[in-house]
Amino acid sequence: MSDMVLFDYWRSSSSYRVRIALNLLGLSHTTVPVNLLKGEQWAPPNLARNPQGLVPTLRIDGHDFTQSLAIIEYLHEITPGSTLLPNDPSSRSQVRALAYAVAMEIHPICNLSVAAHVQTITGGGEVVRSAWMCKFIRDGLVAVEAMLKRLPVSPFCLGPAPTIADICLIPQIYNADRWGAETSDLTRIRSITAACQELPAFKAAYPHDASQPG
Repeated sequence: MSDMVLFDYWRSSSSYRVRIALNLLGLSHTTVPVNLLKGEQWAPPNLARNPQGLVPTLRIDGHDFTQSLAIIEYLHEITPGSTLLPNDPSSRSQVRALAYAVAMEIHPICNLSVAAHVQTITGGGEVVRSAWMCKFIRDGLVAVEAMLKRLPVSPFCLGPAPTIADICLIPQIYNADRWGAETSDLTRIRSITAACQELPAFKAAYPHDASQPG
């Protein structure tokens, strides 16, 4: 892997996941921004590498990989010593279930395009969008908290090191905090969040608009 380029948007949850994974695995890469607010995802260059008109895309030695969870699992498989997925099938299934609960249940309904469409069809403004985000993020995270409480207590979602589950959870907590969804009572989630936020790999991946100073 001599050449790795991540096409991302700084506030995209999916991009945030891949940034965390790259950092945890110690994989160096360069970043090319795709500004979703300016519609750059629909421009021919992005559609050529990602026909869905999405981010992220990870280019490795000229090959384009899309969909954050598929990218992360690929990186896990090609990186010796990766612990992003547990070795035993039972734990691996539990970790995937947590990751999917975020990436396939919460994230799609709270995506930028979905929230914008809700505003359009309701004729509502920012209040409507915020209420939508808070409801579905909160409801989804309550379910994730219940899933976590069925597992042994550990610093991270499952075990002594972050997995794909933690990689999905932390960007969703960023969104929860951004929109003001109540999560202070979700004690397992908040404990895991605190543990992840202490790690350099998560700190370095934290959303920051590179076009802005500071």
